[in-house]
Amino acid sequence: MPVGISQPHRMWFTFSRNKTALAGAVIALFIVFIAILAPWISPHDPLEQDPFYRLAARNEKHWLGTDDFGRDVFSRIIWGSRVSLLIGGASVFFGMLLGTAMGMIAGYYGGRPESVIMRTTDVMMCFPDLILAIAVTAALGANLVNLMITIGIVMTPRFARLAHGIILSLKENEYVVAARAVGARGPRIIIQHIFPNIFGEILVAGTLWVGEAIRLEANLAFIGLGVQPPTPTWGNMTREGIEVLINAPWISVFSGLSILITILSFNMLGDGIRDITDPKLRGA
Repeated sequence: MPVGISQPHRMWFTFSRNKTALAGAVIALFIVFIAILAPWISPHDPLEQDPFYRLAARNEKHWLGTDDFGRDVFSRIIWGSRVSLLIGGASVFFGMLLGTAMGMIAGYYGGRPESVIMRTTDVMMCFPDLILAIAVTAALGANLVNLMITIGIVMTPRFARLAHGIILSLKENEYVVAARAVGARGPRIIIQHIFPNIFGEILVAGTLWVGEAIRLEANLAFIGLGVQPPTPTWGNMTREGIEVLINAPWISVFSGLSILITILSFNMLGDGIRDITDPKLRGA
């Protein structure tokens, strides 16, 4: 690696060498831009029904065909990206805030707070993600905001365990002991001294788990517990397409491919972020 370059340039140099991560970043950004620009690039209203083109295959008017209500599949996939990315990003951010806070408190203070918090996370992680999400959705109801909260709750134990494990190895480091010696209190030590040193690993995990959150939203939508129709989401499009899979496979196939590509891109991006946040991997 070239010497005498700044830390941001060093990180970019490391990231750019990882072609897989670079491809993931490009694809993820492309999907985000599609979601943002959906009102301008969508060729049709995603809710507009055209009975004359019901279950039509690809044609000049409908590039990816239509569904059983005559709605344009391409437009619905574009608009569905908004819901999937919003739920995936917001739920992971919520789970990151709550779970990281819980893990840092448990790891730093130990004792009873650690026992209560970590046993709670253990109980939550005993359940498969989908089962826990179904239970929380049944209690809160199925709408956009509740889905963000539901998936955020499912993600919380992951972040809590990750933050807890890291802090156990950091809280006796010299800089933490020195901060205590000069009278710094626990919250200040956690926020100013410990959190900056675990943020990289939390960010990597969050990037990887955005894909998991999108998959979980699609699973809930597939069983009818996601955002309710007619709002287009990739999950409910896949479910609706199953009923006409033989005659119109494009409905489920293209929405399923959208989920696959999005999850794959965020996973590749997460690997790249891991490389630039790990001093050993970036050669710092």
